[in-house]
Amino acid sequence: MEKEQSSEPPSLITSLPEDLIIDIIARVGRCDYPTLSLVSKHFRSLVSSSQLYVRRSLLGCTEHCLYVLLRNTEIWDKRWYILRRKPNGDCRLVLIPSLPTMPRCGSFVAVGSKIYVFGGINLHNLARRELSIDCRSHTVQTLPSIPIHMDNIVADVIDGKIYVTGYSYIDRREVMMVFNTESLMWETEVRKPEIELGNRQPSYVVVMGDKMYMSYTQNGFVYDPKESTWEKDEMLYSKRWEGACVVDDVLYYYDSYKKELRTYDPKKRCWGVVNGLDELFRGRRWSMMRRSCYGGKLALFLPKLEQIWCAEISLERRQGGEIWGKVEWCGEVLSSRDLSLSKALAVML
Repeated sequence: MEKEQSSEPPSLITSLPEDLIIDIIARVGRCDYPTLSLVSKHFRSLVSSSQLYVRRSLLGCTEHCLYVLLRNTEIWDKRWYILRRKPNGDCRLVLIPSLPTMPRCGSFVAVGSKIYVFGGINLHNLARRELSIDCRSHTVQTLPSIPIHMDNIVADVIDGKIYVTGYSYIDRREVMMVFNTESLMWETEVRKPEIELGNRQPSYVVVMGDKMYMSYTQNGFVYDPKESTWEKDEMLYSKRWEGACVVDDVLYYYDSYKKELRTYDPKKRCWGVVNGLDELFRGRRWSMMRRSCYGGKLALFLPKLEQIWCAEISLERRQGGEIWGKVEWCGEVLSSRDLSLSKALAVML
């Protein structure tokens, strides 16, 4: 009498060559990777491997994933969450437990599949460190420190180089250093604006058309890294565009007073408004909104009572230059009275 088999037959996919398994998984939406990682230790290592993400890029299967930094208002910890889409289409913010707390007042920039962290103070050890976060594996690497001490840092990226601006007490002025994300080295040149910026702390910074646009308390400035030139832009300074983001070289920010999503066109140097969103903003005061752009769309993260909501908005430029928005999805993504929004970034994975 034959003995009954006590185990399940091996999975067909695990018997395939590993290159073919990677090719199959690369075509699967990343929202399903948490489930795939539960299949086995082998699958868990595959979904975080660099080889898989190289294959996704070659196949054109990369996606924008949204990472949101939330601050605990009781203990002041800042932790990263990822926005994950459920099978029914709803989204939830999920804590990434493997990532450490982030420094207070740090500047955060996304380049490809990584998030770079500059400046700020870690409340647990009071150390200042520059970091990179690999969002494929959710691991952290220490970067070379900024060559000169800078306070009140802001940063943004152009062509794989991160331009970090802050106040140097040695030079007694605003200075800029450049970090190369390919070589992971700082350029030796300290860039000093040839015009007076008028304040020790830039309020906001974005990149449009390979130029950096900065707002200070006394004026707006545009920096062209190719020409190493600075110029004033008084129209840019006329609005408080805190937490703005850029889609197709147009700046977007939420005006909490007029309850409108405003735009700034750097070519025309004029402000406008996104039409079609009255229903989203009517009767609601969402002053602490955080924005991020991904795949030509806007993601608006909104505090609402003891919840955090997210609205996904597609954009359309119509004849005559008017920009219209359409709410593709809106709903609660997290319930917590102790968490507040700090930063939202789109990462390519």
